[in-house]
Amino acid sequence: VVITMVVDAEQVRRVLLGDDGVLAGARPGLLCVDMSTIGPAGAREIGAALAEREVHFVDAPVSGSSPRAEDGTLTIMAGGDEADFARARPLFEAMGELVVHVGAVGDGQTVKLINNAVAAVNCATVGEALLVARAAGVDLDALVRVMGASSGASAMLALKAEPMRRHDYATLFKLEHMLKDVRLCLEAGEAAGAPFTFAAQAREILTAGMGRGLGDADFAALIEVLEGQAGRRL
Repeated sequence: VVITMVVDAEQVRRVLLGDDGVLAGARPGLLCVDMSTIGPAGAREIGAALAEREVHFVDAPVSGSSPRAEDGTLTIMAGGDEADFARARPLFEAMGELVVHVGAVGDGQTVKLINNAVAAVNCATVGEALLVARAAGVDLDALVRVMGASSGASAMLALKAEPMRRHDYATLFKLEHMLKDVRLCLEAGEAAGAPFTFAAQAREILTAGMGRGLGDADFAALIEVLEGQAGRRL
């Protein structure tokens, strides 16, 4: 079994399909597992190229920041044949707390991209909520406490509200990587004929963050864009 986890589809192609890549020396029956986030089209293309040489492929992107990777508590969403998934599962269980076979090759990518697009939208919504509360004179500690115990609770509220308030963008997941994932999600939605309006809005906010030089910061830094639009700081 060969596992790859790099930045984008082009890097996966080079590692697996390049002149001196994995496929060049692969024997039939090898299983390649890519845990990058590259989009469903890229995963299916790579899977098809490997299949021509009788090499199996599973796309298995992950959700969870660096601490969860270190703790082996990632969420892993895998796309591929049942037999290939079963073969890779012991490896997944060493890395992840929740391991789900979501469908065929490429489906792992689709699930991951939708999840990350929702996270980006939610993070931006939390940021705007904090700005509205600040403008209205509401105690932000009280707001976050109430939301956290109510229908407004979310992973992004728990993870990003405090960093946004402190303007502390220590990187758990880079803004530029979140932008890449949101763009890929929108491309997948367009290919399926399904709009994702709020994700498109998140893309514009993240793109503006890149314009501010925040690409290497955690994507909580999108609050800088929202503050600029609102004309006020938290």
